[in-house]
Amino acid sequence: MTGQPNTARGADGTTPLQRGLARAKDEGRAALIGYLPAGFPDLASSIEVVRAMVAGGCDVVEVGLPYSDPTMDGPTIQRAADRALAAGTTPADVLRVVEAVADAGAAALVMSYWNPIDRYGTARFAADLASAGGSGAITPDLLPEEAGEWLEATDAHGLDRIFLVAPSSTDERLRLTTGASRGFVYAASLMGVTGTRAAVAGTAEKLVVRTRQAIGDSGLPVCVGLGISSGEQAAEVAGYADGVIVGAGFCQRVLDAADLGAATAAVGAFAEELAEGARAGRR
Repeated sequence: MTGQPNTARGADGTTPLQRGLARAKDEGRAALIGYLPAGFPDLASSIEVVRAMVAGGCDVVEVGLPYSDPTMDGPTIQRAADRALAAGTTPADVLRVVEAVADAGAAALVMSYWNPIDRYGTARFAADLASAGGSGAITPDLLPEEAGEWLEATDAHGLDRIFLVAPSSTDERLRLTTGASRGFVYAASLMGVTGTRAAVAGTAEKLVVRTRQAIGDSGLPVCVGLGISSGEQAAEVAGYADGVIVGAGFCQRVLDAADLGAATAAVGAFAEELAEGARAGRR
């Protein structure tokens, strides 16, 4: 990567993420945001899988940067990340998957714990992510008040920065987090780790309402993740959120597949189911 300015930004200065969320809103639906670790089950295969996710209806793909101490990740995503680490996945590989997502026509984000970005070099990572066509990054364990270097780097390279809020967030914390976020705010629907669940947490809708109150008139989108595993659940979340975030369900389909062909078929069909739910929830 060369560290050039973010050529993914439109003439109006918007990122692909911002345009994708706005397009979904204009079409009367919630955006579909999928997650997959780069390099899972190997680098070449992960590129084929993210392409299938986009073809199936993902507006945005979160490309996971595999990490050995994933405090928020449940067992399914941990297994996927372990496979990626065993395959030797590097940050450079993550950026290659970002490029593949952008080339496929979706907005690309990196999902990473802070330590790998810090070790890579904050300014260098932002520059390289922009050069790869990425819209920005989700940093689940980075607090806005400790993110000065990241805020500066994302401003310099025109990147979105997505911070998390949770049901336990105070009103003051919601205002601080939404004020620092750009692109969207990630509303974690429950306290705990990622993973599929039989029902969406009842705290999710209340958290979205509180987060929108903190956002005020800016119109920053609120997207909900953690625990969504079916089209029916996607429709439920689409009824009150701007975006539906799904990770473990995609990873599980790759883990269950006998080969790459079966994995891409399963992932594509799952994306189609979720995308239909994201539309149905607004009807």
